[in-house]
Amino acid sequence: MSEGERNNKSSINVDKGKNILIIVLVILVILSGWRLLNDHREKSRINEEVSHLTDENNQLNTRLDSITRELDVRINEITSLNGDVEALVKVREQLEKERKLDKNRSANDIARLNAQIDSYLTLLEEKDADIVRLKAQNVQLFSENKELKTDKFEIEEEMAKISKKTDDLEKKVNLASQLKAENIVVAAVNSRGREREGEFRNRQLSRLKVSFNISDNKVAEPGMRDVFIQVLSPNGQVIFDIAKGSGTFELNGKEHFYTLKQDFVFNNTRQQLTYFYEKGSDYVKGNYVVKIFSDGWEIGESKFEIK
Repeated sequence: MSEGERNNKSSINVDKGKNILIIVLVILVILSGWRLLNDHREKSRINEEVSHLTDENNQLNTRLDSITRELDVRINEITSLNGDVEALVKVREQLEKERKLDKNRSANDIARLNAQIDSYLTLLEEKDADIVRLKAQNVQLFSENKELKTDKFEIEEEMAKISKKTDDLEKKVNLASQLKAENIVVAAVNSRGREREGEFRNRQLSRLKVSFNISDNKVAEPGMRDVFIQVLSPNGQVIFDIAKGSGTFELNGKEHFYTLKQDFVFNNTRQQLTYFYEKGSDYVKGNYVVKIFSDGWEIGESKFEIK
């Protein structure tokens, strides 16, 4: 081979090597560009997924807040109607816990919570039906309670009338059952046993005698009775001497002095009672009053005068 041919062949080989290098470089550039394009697409996809997941998470949080408010409304209303809110309270507590974990939710978590919220919406519808039922019950209970109060008021009013009638009747019976002293005689008995009535002098008065009959009373119950005698001097004071049998008795819630006392068995036979009082000293001149008491009532009165 001549020198020229060798030079031509060497030149061709060099050109071929350059072409191959260029092709390799082009391929490398294409591969690099394709990889960059894929990386960009992957990053875009990931960013898009993250953005989409963030949007879904935000939407989920909005739903959680919304249904929590709806639960609060139902809980307050059902509580005011005296209904059972235990199930609603548990759901609200669970949602509040889920709301605090919003930064770590996966797509599956978001899907699961959305499904739960959908089921809770059904629960809210059921509770709305319960609220309607409870309101109806409360209206009925209010009506029944109002009727009961009316009936109770009418019964109490009727009982009050009966009680008043009973009290009035009891008062009438008590008044009717009061003993009455009749034929009251106040006399002065001298030392020889002679009696004077109405007015007398100290020298004629050795003992004071008070006698009377218990009038007929078919209402009064038979039994033992105490009868008290008050002899009131002209100044209105009760003549009183414990040594002569005087003492105290209760009348209208107050303690009063009596001059003489005697008990007897009432049997509605117009019994006569006689009292004697020996004063032991002269009486002051003037008008005296004799009052007779039994069973907490004044049953008779008479007067006499000392000249």
